[in-house]
Amino acid sequence: MKEITQKEFDQEVINGGKVAVDFYSTECPPCEALAPKFENLSNLYGDEIKFVKIFRQENRELAESLEVNGSPTVIFYEDGKLVGDKLTGGIKRSDLVKNLDALIHHEKVAEIKGKIQPKVSEYEVLILGGGPAGLTAGLYLCQARIKAALVDIQLPGGQISTTHKISNYPGFVDPQPGYMLAHYMSEQTKICGTKYKVAVDVAKVDLKNKTVVVDEYETIHAKKIILATGASPRYLNVPGEKELKGNGISYCATCDAKYFNDKDVIVIGGGNTAIEEADFISKFAKKITIIHQFDKLQANKEAQEKAFANPKINFVFDTEPRGFEKNGNKMFVKTENLKTGETNTLQGDGVFIFVGMKPNTDFLDGDLATDDWGYITTNEDMMTSLDGVYAIGDIRSKKYRQITTAVADGTIAAIAVTRELDV
Repeated sequence: MKEITQKEFDQEVINGGKVAVDFYSTECPPCEALAPKFENLSNLYGDEIKFVKIFRQENRELAESLEVNGSPTVIFYEDGKLVGDKLTGGIKRSDLVKNLDALIHHEKVAEIKGKIQPKVSEYEVLILGGGPAGLTAGLYLCQARIKAALVDIQLPGGQISTTHKISNYPGFVDPQPGYMLAHYMSEQTKICGTKYKVAVDVAKVDLKNKTVVVDEYETIHAKKIILATGASPRYLNVPGEKELKGNGISYCATCDAKYFNDKDVIVIGGGNTAIEEADFISKFAKKITIIHQFDKLQANKEAQEKAFANPKINFVFDTEPRGFEKNGNKMFVKTENLKTGETNTLQGDGVFIFVGMKPNTDFLDGDLATDDWGYITTNEDMMTSLDGVYAIGDIRSKKYRQITTAVADGTIAAIAVTRELDV
């Protein structure tokens, strides 16, 4: 693997045959997560494909000419032409491998795969999930000198990474951008010593044997496992929703609100998230229509007062969506009034759905006891029905789900695990 500058780009990349190029930056957690994967793959594929790195901050002109606007970004060349996918952000090993394999003959791919040596890692504690709960558990464990690894299929931060402002986390006078609060938490835990294995593919989770397989070749064994995989947006499961996800329908205001400048937006939901995110969207959109199934909002009073005072926000109560369609750049929401049965169609430029969350427990296969909604039940020490397995954060059955309650769960589980390991 070789580091180059834009002066060497034509020689090393355009005239370099088959090349994988990594544009990286300093003080960049996603870049740090990518670096060992990129180096490992360069050792495997290096005889067939050239691997180069370019420091984006000092080669900005080249990066901009290639429309490389974020770090890290990996692009692929064959005989001077761009090929494959442009990978950016939390880049997974599997996505790199897919693009590398496409550059060479399948027989050579098989030969390379045959060289991969399975790896086995041993830890005292494995944390599965890198939101506030998992990061807090990792912080307490590393400060107790417990050898711990944190595994996440994405980058650390969880849901707060995509929350625009957080004003109710203690210790900050001013509201914090969610991604910055996630960054502070993640850096604190990483610097402390918890080993990160993030933006990985989790191929297998065996809770009974305390084993997790990541990126298909590394098997991680632990004495204890802490589950902190959180929750994901709940879908309405009405016609058109699945087909238009990411193409008119969004579940993340922080990610997508900026694309609706001076446009009409429809928001579905009436809880805290829906109302707070609608307020954020109103910084961009011309008009917002909130559809809610009840006759009053469920959000906290402060959020409600702010929304009712916002001249851009209108409300449609006692109503549920029955389907979504798209015609050109316009979105159409078919609705039904739950009291009268009257149907209607609302038109907008985009739709945001905030109707609650569901636990990320698909990997459990019935191993653990859950409540009626699929959340994992625990005792006061966060221990599940399976010995040596703990559950914390939004995946756990509890009354309230906030950043502060997730942090509390992580604290309790880490202390309980530490005492068990010290026995």
